[in-house]
Amino acid sequence: MTTDTATPDRTDDAGDSRAATAPSDWPLRLRRFGHTARPRTDTRERLVPPFPEPGTRIWRTVGLGPVRAQRAARATGWLGPLLIALFAGVLRFVHLGSPHRVVFDETFYAKDAWSLLRFGYEGTWPDSKVADPQILADPQVVPLSETGHFMAHPPMGKWVIALGEWMFGLNPVGWRFMVAVLGTLSVLMLCRIGRRLFRSTALGCLAGGLMAVDGLHFVLSRAALLDVIVMFFVLAAFGCLLVDRDRARARLAAALPVDGDGFAGPDAYTAARAGTGLRPWRLAAGALLGLASAVKWNGLYFLVFFLLMTVLWDVGARRLAGARRPYVSVLRRDLGWSFLSLVPVALLTYLTTWTGWFLTDDGYGRHWADGRGGTWSWIPAPLRSLWHYEYGVYQFNIGLEDPHRYQSNPWSWLVLGRPVSFFYESPKPGQDGCRAAEGCSREILALGTPLLWWAACFALAYVLYRWALRRDWRAGAVLCGVAAGYLPWFNYQDRTIFSFYAVVFLPYLCLALAMGLGALLGPPGASERRRAYGAVASGVLVLLIVWNFIYFFPIYTGRTIPYSGWQARMWFDTWI
Repeated sequence: MTTDTATPDRTDDAGDSRAATAPSDWPLRLRRFGHTARPRTDTRERLVPPFPEPGTRIWRTVGLGPVRAQRAARATGWLGPLLIALFAGVLRFVHLGSPHRVVFDETFYAKDAWSLLRFGYEGTWPDSKVADPQILADPQVVPLSETGHFMAHPPMGKWVIALGEWMFGLNPVGWRFMVAVLGTLSVLMLCRIGRRLFRSTALGCLAGGLMAVDGLHFVLSRAALLDVIVMFFVLAAFGCLLVDRDRARARLAAALPVDGDGFAGPDAYTAARAGTGLRPWRLAAGALLGLASAVKWNGLYFLVFFLLMTVLWDVGARRLAGARRPYVSVLRRDLGWSFLSLVPVALLTYLTTWTGWFLTDDGYGRHWADGRGGTWSWIPAPLRSLWHYEYGVYQFNIGLEDPHRYQSNPWSWLVLGRPVSFFYESPKPGQDGCRAAEGCSREILALGTPLLWWAACFALAYVLYRWALRRDWRAGAVLCGVAAGYLPWFNYQDRTIFSFYAVVFLPYLCLALAMGLGALLGPPGASERRRAYGAVASGVLVLLIVWNFIYFFPIYTGRTIPYSGWQARMWFDTWI
């Protein structure tokens, strides 16, 4: 047995001596009279449920032998997600430079990214009505000044955009490229995350496939805005914490004592005292959450929610392993390391993203604290200058109440009450491919695929039931992601906010819907008739969601369509 603490007595607050857990001989006596005990469940398998062996029937049907069929079936754990990601990537990269315009808030982030690439900090640009046409002109003019400019968001997201501009230049393809890369990779990650969460490659690929055909994710993956970048880092952190959960539980399971029959049951002493070793995946999650917060500050909410989630996971693991007071055990063995692995690591990562600003002299407010005394003068001046800068950013963000045509209240986000139009033009007949006598429309509307989002609302109700009444930790994890990305915005209902912020918690909506469709399909032990009905119902819903995405595709990509076709897609007045 492996433990972190060895004592001759093996008695502590978690339980009595080892003898107290010795198996009784009563089952042996009762067996003589025909009593059959319930099948024993190994605690190690309950701590870390194994991935089920993939089926080979499909591969054997196409003519593969048993060995090759088994290899092909096992390869689907990666092959399926990669194919889904390839599909998503093709959708997002085809005609990435269209429209050849500065779309919506690209006017801020694309230019700030170029400034970071040039100076290491955000410089000053003329008004967008002057600068944007000059940037898109041929020959190009870049009217960038070295004077530092106040920014409402940290620099990390703009550094990501700058990488694409470094490769392709200051043009629509350049400033959209890296966002499209992260949008595609997020689909791949969601497939793998869903597979680990549900122990099902099919449900994992379903979750990723749903996000691949979501209109909001698609539109934001093709625009140089920050929200998909936040979503990517947060989702990667969520995946790291899932891996950390499995590995920590595996170490705890390995420490449990095994009886003469080879079974490991709950052991109070081990559950309370065993360590879980070095947890690099949790450190990686801390760094990723720091990067998310360095893109937009709403990443901080995920840091808080995910810290609570991973602590509760540790509580559940020690309770299952046999700890009689699991919260006390986690307080002693896990809580401190959980905090240190996430919060300080996130803070250091956040500060690192400001390196360009620290190394320059002309960044906005860079030398504000130089020569200033006071109570906090012992803190290095650059850090105090950054604190002053960030305080100004905070005041700006909480006071942003300027009315905007497309602002919305978070109550309407899940039902797509007020999508945001990123781009709109009305070509006349003969212009931009318009052949309709009535005239045409070109629009990029940040609208989620309606049937997906509305179905996800019902799936959230099911997931809430699974968490509240069935104590399903998977449902709790999904709800945690939704809550972290959604609930904080209700504290800023008077602020100017937009519905596309919801893309940050979209992956967890897709996981919720995949979980609901899995339940609709039926449990593994269900009758063939029940499974057939469930498969038909689930398949019809998925096909309707795909059709819905195809139907709205023209207004996701800015294609020229007849005005009547555009109007037919405006299902509600609030979408106009």
